[in-house]
Amino acid sequence: MFVKHMMIPRHECVIAQENETLKEVLQKLEEHHIDGLPVLQGDRYLGVVTRYRIYENFFRSEKLKEDYLTSTLAKDIASHQEKFLVGGELFERTMLDLKDFPLLAVVDENHTFLGIVTRADVLSFFESAFGVNRPGIRIAFTSVETEGRIARLSEIAHHFHEHIISLVTFDETDKLVRRIVMKIEKNDNIDKFVKKLEEHGFRILSIQEV
Repeated sequence: MFVKHMMIPRHECVIAQENETLKEVLQKLEEHHIDGLPVLQGDRYLGVVTRYRIYENFFRSEKLKEDYLTSTLAKDIASHQEKFLVGGELFERTMLDLKDFPLLAVVDENHTFLGIVTRADVLSFFESAFGVNRPGIRIAFTSVETEGRIARLSEIAHHFHEHIISLVTFDETDKLVRRIVMKIEKNDNIDKFVKKLEEHGFRILSIQEV
């Protein structure tokens, strides 16, 4: 999954033009219940203005609230001018960039604004990858890191007609061991399925209905 497949396109974005006052920006943030929005000069991306940055700069400005909000423009406090995406990035790599920031802009080679990727969107994709919103049985186990282990796991699941909702693997500190979390639909084969996994060297850590 690439960034371009999950971005919110420009026509669906809430934006601020460079000369809008912070009072106008705050009204948009409040109206749409968001924490930040891109700042544009026409179609050109200039940066992002966030609720946090508006408040932070107010406390540093030593101005009265109304004066600050009506005299300061969006372009004056826009940040992340050089932090943006171009659409071809893998979406999972955006997670660290969005850990402490609500959104990143997507631009083309001319710096024309195309859309945004938000932290909430990235988290929802991870929720989907883990099958968070689907009920089932979560099985956590470890496996020796050898060729063909995932294929063997799939063969066992297929033999027991298990419907896999999600399958995620993690590297352990010991690089010879891999931790695996599988979520499957609840059925009457769970005990037999788990026993077969153990027979093939998969060490069960936990089984939980979620």
